[in-house]
Amino acid sequence: MATFLYKLGRFAFRRRRFVALFWVALLAVAIAGAIAAPKPTNESFSVPGTEAQEAFDLMEKRSPEANADGASARIVFSVPSGQKISDAKNKAEVEKVLEEVKASSDQLGAMPDPFKDDTISEDGTTAFVSVTYKVTSMELEDESKDGLKDAVDEDDKANVTVEVGGDALEAMPEQGATEIIGIAVSAVVLVITFGSLVAAGLPLLTALIGVGIGISSIAALAKALDLGNTTSTLAMMIGLAVGIDYALFIVSRYRAELSEGREREEAAGRAVGTAGSAVVFAGLTVVIALVGLAVVNIPVLSKMGFAAAGTVAIAVLIAITMIPAMLGFAGKRVYGRKDRKKSENGIPPVSSKPKMGTRWAQFVLRRPVAVLLLGVVALGAAAAPVSKLELGLPDDGVQPTKTTQRKAYDTVSDSFGPGYNGPLLVVLDAAKAADAKGAGKTVVSAIDKLDDVASVTEAHFNDAGDTATITVIPSSKPSSLETEDLVAKIRDEADGLQAKTGAKVLVTGTTAMNIDISAKLDDALVPYLALVVGLAFVLLMIVFRSVLVPLKAALGFLLSVVAALGAVVAVFQWGWLSGLFGVEQTGPVMSMMPIFMIGVVFGLAMDYEVFLVTRMREAYVHGESAHEAVVTGFTHGARVVAAAAVIMISVFAGFIGSHDQMVKMIGFGLAIAVLFDAFIVRMTIVPAVLALLGKSAWWLPGWLDKILPNVDVEGEQLQKQLTSPPNQSGGDSDQDSRLTRV
Repeated sequence: MATFLYKLGRFAFRRRRFVALFWVALLAVAIAGAIAAPKPTNESFSVPGTEAQEAFDLMEKRSPEANADGASARIVFSVPSGQKISDAKNKAEVEKVLEEVKASSDQLGAMPDPFKDDTISEDGTTAFVSVTYKVTSMELEDESKDGLKDAVDEDDKANVTVEVGGDALEAMPEQGATEIIGIAVSAVVLVITFGSLVAAGLPLLTALIGVGIGISSIAALAKALDLGNTTSTLAMMIGLAVGIDYALFIVSRYRAELSEGREREEAAGRAVGTAGSAVVFAGLTVVIALVGLAVVNIPVLSKMGFAAAGTVAIAVLIAITMIPAMLGFAGKRVYGRKDRKKSENGIPPVSSKPKMGTRWAQFVLRRPVAVLLLGVVALGAAAAPVSKLELGLPDDGVQPTKTTQRKAYDTVSDSFGPGYNGPLLVVLDAAKAADAKGAGKTVVSAIDKLDDVASVTEAHFNDAGDTATITVIPSSKPSSLETEDLVAKIRDEADGLQAKTGAKVLVTGTTAMNIDISAKLDDALVPYLALVVGLAFVLLMIVFRSVLVPLKAALGFLLSVVAALGAVVAVFQWGWLSGLFGVEQTGPVMSMMPIFMIGVVFGLAMDYEVFLVTRMREAYVHGESAHEAVVTGFTHGARVVAAAAVIMISVFAGFIGSHDQMVKMIGFGLAIAVLFDAFIVRMTIVPAVLALLGKSAWWLPGWLDKILPNVDVEGEQLQKQLTSPPNQSGGDSDQDSRLTRV
């Protein structure tokens, strides 16, 4: 591996114009493809294997006109106390708004009349209309959403206050500001790290090119592969993160090789052969984590994982080809002016002054037990709140209080009851029932007797009379445990009701779908964790030729993820420091957080593990003692790993300022997880454990050593070839010439 990448690095350096032109041309082709491709629609949403999806599919087959899984919008009208919404003037304003909504979209399905359906509060001041669309919220066009917003945002309403909630207004958070903040912070950190604008600009430039190719390719293939706007979100975030990281490590290693007196082409080859090997295997761990999201069996999540994995693969290829090419263009400007003035040849020598990373490693080696205990106890304390973790999917009740969604939610809850914000839809498959109408009455009666039921409608049958829907209004809010228990109770009654009536009972609706998604994610968590950690463990054994180092890496990762989840629980569920992070409403942690954090954080954590420990492994196989290798690894890698971690923390922390609760939670969770993993696990616990293990850290059973392929990530075989004597048959006198040819 190292020898091949060494040759590739030198080739890219020499043929830099060709390599740079290739990537720029590929970017141009991808952008042209994205522009020429048909406009994508939002991808269809389904959750196979859940009861809620089964009910939606049944309704789609038997009663397609009902649009059971279509997007919904709840338009809420209210007037001041002392007035009635049914007063002539107020009624006219309500009807005007509804006419505008009706005319705003050809995707509109049903829009009942609140005055005929009597969806008016007891005091007469509030009314609501549940508008349904022909497509799901993810397929709803922007024109339909804008039309809905424009209809309710009119300023000519004299008395009536209009608010709107529901999933029809759901949209991905606006992109641009947070990415710019992350890039700006990255630029500052890179300039501080390298002391050179040119060296700092290379990781940013190549990362943006890689992300541009990845995102443009996704856009070009969106229509053909049913990829929606949400698919590129994860790809952009992860692609930008790893793209900067990978380039950062190779540029740093190149500068180190130059400082040791090597020629520029040779330095580029060695940088790609050593740091590039770590990049390849770090990238593989990220790809494994992202592709593994397919285990959850939620198509949208799987597509996001595959798209992000493809972008990571592009980032790896750019790092090992375009970076050495750009280094060829940069010349000695990879150093700042001050550094170039320190030497006649413009390349500063290796400083003999101990670096902060060196001093820190020496400190840890002197007190490994104390440092290890302190790190584990600190993360253990942070992880303690996980024991009280409650998972769920957020509704409009966690939106900021100034938003129209939150105002609509609160108005309905106050005027009608919290359960009206999340009605359950019970679907009755009466095809095999002897008396369909009687079965409907029996089911309604049974549900009405359950606890936490505010009201139940009669069974409404389709034209064929074989399928009916029953609307159940819970007494509790949609995201509460009581509502989740009610769904479970109805499902528990289903078998008995089917045996009694011959009709199959299914519970669906947005609230039930959220519950099923949460359950599906919970069930997939352990298999996903086993797959990702298991495959990465094998990969790290190949990289480090060790059993204990990968084991330590996996355990450290689990500790940092659990600690990060504990912090999420403390802030978003318990409300600790909620004001500092702008959390207006506490509630259950988003059910996607654990599996999402495992996937993303695992990939980034293994990046830091590979880059830091590979340098230790390299020093160890080249003759240093186990303790000396730890110091060497920190001397060369600690500053770069710290810079990479700060960049990632800044990128993720930028999302904490979002008004969207889900985005805020994801940003906080990922930022705190990287903080814990990079600075407590990798920079503190890892050297302490390696100090205690000594030579045992690099132990590998003989039989396993024979089975595992030797990929030479640390460059041991490369070093032997570079230092071997010239060919006895009169070959090239230059020892490196044999490796220069590609």
